[in-house]
Amino acid sequence: MEHSPFFLLLSTVLLLLTASPLAQSQPAAAPAPPGPTNVTKILEKAGQFTVFIRLLKSTGVANQLYGQLNNSDNGITIFAPSDSSFSSLKAGTLNSLSDEQQVELVQFHVIPSYVSSSNFQTISNPLRTQAGDSAEGHFPLNITTSGNTVNITSGVTNTTVSGSVYSDGQLAVYQVDKVLLPQQVFDPRPPAPAPVPTVAKSKKKKEDGDSPDDDSPADASLALREVGSVRSAVLVCVISISLAWFYL
Repeated sequence: MEHSPFFLLLSTVLLLLTASPLAQSQPAAAPAPPGPTNVTKILEKAGQFTVFIRLLKSTGVANQLYGQLNNSDNGITIFAPSDSSFSSLKAGTLNSLSDEQQVELVQFHVIPSYVSSSNFQTISNPLRTQAGDSAEGHFPLNITTSGNTVNITSGVTNTTVSGSVYSDGQLAVYQVDKVLLPQQVFDPRPPAPAPVPTVAKSKKKKEDGDSPDDDSPADASLALREVGSVRSAVLVCVISISLAWFYL
């Protein structure tokens, strides 16, 4: 059977297309890498954290967290108070704080390590927050559990974790029912009494040295003079008596 020129041309084109790399199936595109972790966006998506987001931004803590989460492998845990938590504060509380105190307040809600919900039962107290010293009177934060309830106390505030907002193995965000108020800002302790000066001890020694039992050289000289006076008086008496007997 003789093939027409058209049929031969069509066969040749099909053969070339089949062998062409463009006709071969292309591999599926790799999924785009996830974007950088942004705490404020996570809270915005969750809703009801408007005041806390504003504080994170105004104090610069939001930028600090962004850098920590995206430039290192360090974990972060955040206890985020809801808007209703801030509403329960005494009027003017936030405005009465200095810029430094507002930073400390926000940092007090941040733990510089990742804490999963299963770790709350074995956590070591007091927790150190990004606000600093966890000693009594400064920024102590203690967590206890009772069944499925996670209790948090700052020495000023007692509250509970009401739910998990976000967790990815590096960042954990939990909602709390009250704003965590640190002792150093809202219940400062009086300074420790000053130590007793050592001058007092020296003075006491000096006073002890002036006691009647102290045999100083001046006292010894006075005693010798008194003894000499007594001896002279006795000697005069003896001579007088002897002369009186002589003339009798």
